[in-house]
Amino acid sequence: MQHTGKYVSILVILVLVLCALALLNISLGSVHIPARDIFSSLFNAEVSKETYRYIILDYRLPKAFTAIIAGSGLGISGLLMQTMFRNPLAGPYVLGLSSGASLGVAILIMGSTLIGGSFIALALSKWSLVIASSIGSLIVLFAVVLASVRLRDTMAILIIGLMFASLTGAVVSILSYFSPAAQLQQYIFWSFGSLGDLSWAEVGILSVFWFLGISLAIFCIKNLNSLLLGEEYARSLGVNISQNRMLIIIATSLLAGSITAFCGPIAFIGLAVPHLIRQISPINNHLILLPAVVLGGAILMLICDIVAQLPGTEFTLPINAITSLIGAPVVIWLLIKKQKFQF
Repeated sequence: MQHTGKYVSILVILVLVLCALALLNISLGSVHIPARDIFSSLFNAEVSKETYRYIILDYRLPKAFTAIIAGSGLGISGLLMQTMFRNPLAGPYVLGLSSGASLGVAILIMGSTLIGGSFIALALSKWSLVIASSIGSLIVLFAVVLASVRLRDTMAILIIGLMFASLTGAVVSILSYFSPAAQLQQYIFWSFGSLGDLSWAEVGILSVFWFLGISLAIFCIKNLNSLLLGEEYARSLGVNISQNRMLIIIATSLLAGSITAFCGPIAFIGLAVPHLIRQISPINNHLILLPAVVLGGAILMLICDIVAQLPGTEFTLPINAITSLIGAPVVIWLLIKKQKFQF
């Protein structure tokens, strides 16, 4: 009972931190907006400048929601991968999942010039980007899972994931070489990553994929706890390993694929967040881990977005660069303390 109260307290603190960072994220930028005007805009009250309402409702609020969705979704993707492979270094980026999503988008954007016509118009659709990204990530993840069945060696699986990332990178390089400047520039800007280019309609589309992925993850909570002790133990409890693995693959692909499609490839969030949460609350029960990782991922992404905005200036740095600058030291620290990983 005491432990339950402790975990509830941690979740409450994470919710409060998330709310504070979301408010800070909305207030900061090239134009500083007072907190009073933020609340006035949200509740349709009078604001000191009407432009504040436009900035908040049409730009900053969708960006904050996107940051929360992207951070929480990538955090859950990393948690699912680490549990399925029982490897602390697994994640959508390290296993080549994000690279597969990037390949799908690259084929759609830069490969469209080889077909031309109506296909180019199709490539401009957000729905087509989501589908291409999800298919690309799904194909790579299936290949990694098939390799894991034969190898059973976690380090070899990670190496194979990196090799798939290299292969997809090679294909993207070839497509880039033969692509016109306009399509190449479109793909490069997409690969930088951005949280601020989504309209409310596009945030809604991303939310649908996020909800489906999170729902599948919640459905798998009991089986995820069983997998922590190994597949043989899970089988002894009546867990259908193949079916459970398929559900995890679909959930991860929906989350990481759609987020990569809308926001670009974002590194290290999925890898680092589950371990950071375990540092705060060393527990293996996914009933507690899932909501904590959702909150932790959203918090970390909001922090990265605040840094990327360069508050007080008109410049915005690529979000992928900021997540790498913050996430890479965390991963290095985790590697140094590898013997303390808890699974």
